[in-house]
Amino acid sequence: MHSTDHADAKITRTAMVGLGAMGLQMARHMAAKGLSVAGYDIAAAACAQAAEYGVATAVSLEDVAKHAELLVIMVQTDQQVEDIFSKSALLANLAPGAIICIASSISPKLCQKLAAMGKASSISVLDTPVVLGQQAANDGTMTVFVGGDEISFHRAQPVLQTFGRHVLYLGESGSGQIAKSVNNLLLWATMSANFEALTFARRLGADIPRLIEALAHSSGANWSLSRWGKSTGKWAEKDMDVALELAQELKLPMPIAALVDQMMKTINQDKMKELLA
Repeated sequence: MHSTDHADAKITRTAMVGLGAMGLQMARHMAAKGLSVAGYDIAAAACAQAAEYGVATAVSLEDVAKHAELLVIMVQTDQQVEDIFSKSALLANLAPGAIICIASSISPKLCQKLAAMGKASSISVLDTPVVLGQQAANDGTMTVFVGGDEISFHRAQPVLQTFGRHVLYLGESGSGQIAKSVNNLLLWATMSANFEALTFARRLGADIPRLIEALAHSSGANWSLSRWGKSTGKWAEKDMDVALELAQELKLPMPIAALVDQMMKTINQDKMKELLA
């Protein structure tokens, strides 16, 4: 538990580790809302682009940590997140009472492990995965699912709201990642059903754009269909694998998810766009 001083203090200095497509936009929104933002990425080009948005680029993880009261991590894999904690002096260079927000999609178990590591250094670790995709990242309108210490959540919330329209507290460490996995399972089940149904409709000679417009006013309406051809499905395979591995550990049969996993391996943005042509 952090002291009352930490709990009441407004965060003004933040950092972004990972300045890829999503992380860059998150850093941009933090800077645009008046926060002092430092950024770090192994790619020099990403750092240069962030600098154009007023982000002070750091030369190392340790350097970026020294700047931050709150640090957001947005890298690609569980291993990369774990390495940031265990193979650098990041924790040692953050001030006691600092908050780390893990926006990457990783396993709930790893979140819990990293939260325990942080607690030992008087650092609060929240899992803060984001949904709604690249366009929402660009617009600063993502939904952020949060798991971890509730006092730290309330402290971090104003920062997360710089890039999140809805910032929702789900419970203890790992809860945010569970919500993200469930959201993705439902999204990709819907996306694969849409693909199958629209392929069927096209073979029957339907005008697909008109059909999609009509379906928006029907009981079959869904978010994926409303923005058909805009989703990339880029991370579907990796995130589906994470969810299915968790189901395996729980010895929980998930036949629909397993089928969706196979279907999503064959669906991409080009194939979705082809149905609109």
